[in-house]
Amino acid sequence: MSDIQKQRAGEAAALRVEAGMIVGLGTGSTAAWFVKALAARNLSNLRCVPTSEATADLARSLGLPLTTLEDVSRIDLTVDGADEVGPGLALIKGGGAALLREKLVWEASDRCLVIADAAKVVTTLGAFPLPIEVVAFGHKTTGNRIADVLSDHDISQPARLRQADRGIVRTDGGNVIYDARCGAIHDPARLADDLKLITGVVEHGLFLDLADEAIIGTDSGVETLTP
Repeated sequence: MSDIQKQRAGEAAALRVEAGMIVGLGTGSTAAWFVKALAARNLSNLRCVPTSEATADLARSLGLPLTTLEDVSRIDLTVDGADEVGPGLALIKGGGAALLREKLVWEASDRCLVIADAAKVVTTLGAFPLPIEVVAFGHKTTGNRIADVLSDHDISQPARLRQADRGIVRTDGGNVIYDARCGAIHDPARLADDLKLITGVVEHGLFLDLADEAIIGTDSGVETLTP
């Protein structure tokens, strides 16, 4: 039922968009439902900032007008999915390998709306592997530094380089992703700060104090959450 839940969340989020807005378009399966529903509304004078090449391709195919973060001063509303939605709308994102561009768009937005299916809501972050975007040059040594930081947070498993059938996964910016199987993240804010201090780490998938509201798709409709 998760696809139906994702669709409901995406369609409900599309109703929050008004004509003339600058809208950030997230990346991933739930965000794709939002992009489709937004295009179907055929609102006038929209400008959309995609967070990945995949989202840009989808939006372009549906006729949504695109712009870039360089060409707008602020974004009115960004709608994006999440891999986990924790207490206070603390999030883990980055399963789609677009976390850096997503965070850049989120931080340039006046309002951020996260959409997800019901299974993504958790009481403690960390069951979903935490994505960490790393510069490709010397990434193995960066991975060792990440392991040291994780150990300081009582996370025993080292982060693993993300790979797919085609080989090492590369982001749109040419970086690589390490996924940390944390189990439970007891102090997300401290972990976020410690990871950003590592030379070679570009960004991590902890999105803290960024989401203003969540729309959660359920079997019977949608529910809204606030921090």
